Amino acid sequence: MNRLGPDYFERMYGEDPDPWGFDTRWYERRKYDLTLAALPRTRYRSAFEPGCSNGALTERLAARCERLLATDLLDRVAERARARLAGLPSVEVRSVAIPDDWPPGPFDLVVLSEVAYYLTPEGLDETLDRVAATLEPGGHLVAVHWRGETDYPQRGDEVHQTIDARPELVRLSRYQEDDFVLDVHERGRAPGSGRGS
Repeated sequence: MNRLGPDYFERMYGEDPDPWGFDTRWYERRKYDLTLAALPRTRYRSAFEPGCSNGALTERLAARCERLLATDLLDRVAERARARLAGLPSVEVRSVAIPDDWPPGPFDLVVLSEVAYYLTPEGLDETLDRVAATLEPGGHLVAVHWRGETDYPQRGDEVHQTIDARPELVRLSRYQEDDFVLDVHERGRAPGSGRGS
């Protein structure tokens, strides 16, 4: 398997409908504010947020996106996000597993918020292959992950090192502190195309 299995998430959500405190913790609210502030564009045409959980970040991202696809691994969690976001017609929520069920795109924004360290190194490589295949030239990949110790397949810093090593993704900005790291990368443009094209 290329990611942490669904049993882990079933257990977490079985104990608490918001096990990471997405709606209550200052860490999360502040991180969301910084994530949105880091977006280089005011608006995005088509965005993808895998691992949306209860839709707390999705709700905020929707204000910046003409169309936003959000997904989660568990049906019941995706249903909870769908109910939360029902008043936002630009948002679609699906229950899928990445990288296997990566949607076809194209996207001009992909947001990996606290999700990529659930992937094995092989799963992350496959995910980044899918990002590269579906993110438009000049589109943005935002990655933000907690930097502490985990029992996940990878740590946040390892995830960001792997993303940094991808030649088709150029890092535009980084915000880093003890708790988390936030990077914005741009998908490389086709040969011969400049920023003004």
